[in-house]
Amino acid sequence: MFLGLRTAVYYVDDMSRARDWYSSILGVAPYFDEPFYVGFNVGGFELGLHPDEGKSKGEGQVAYWGVADAAASFERLVELGATPYENVQDVGGGIKVCTVKDPFGNVFGIIENPGFGK
Repeated sequence: MFLGLRTAVYYVDDMSRARDWYSSILGVAPYFDEPFYVGFNVGGFELGLHPDEGKSKGEGQVAYWGVADAAASFERLVELGATPYENVQDVGGGIKVCTVKDPFGNVFGIIENPGFGK
């Protein structure tokens, strides 16, 4: 039986730079920081960084991280070095989604969903 999302892992080619960038956008330091894995606690879920090791960056799957304001979060991510991928879209029911590519080539999704609360 599935219990829900626990960890989203992003492959990066520069662990130190990625750790610093993600610390900046998340506003928290990692709780686990080793050369082979960096883990952040994001509202009870884990965002993990793993050395690239030649893996291709996925565009077919996206983890969406909850935010209070999708448009403001999108702009902030772009200001901090992300590349716009899919602009903010209202998909109905007050739900707004968008994606950026992080500086390491991964698609990073954000979602504003009033149905989930905080």
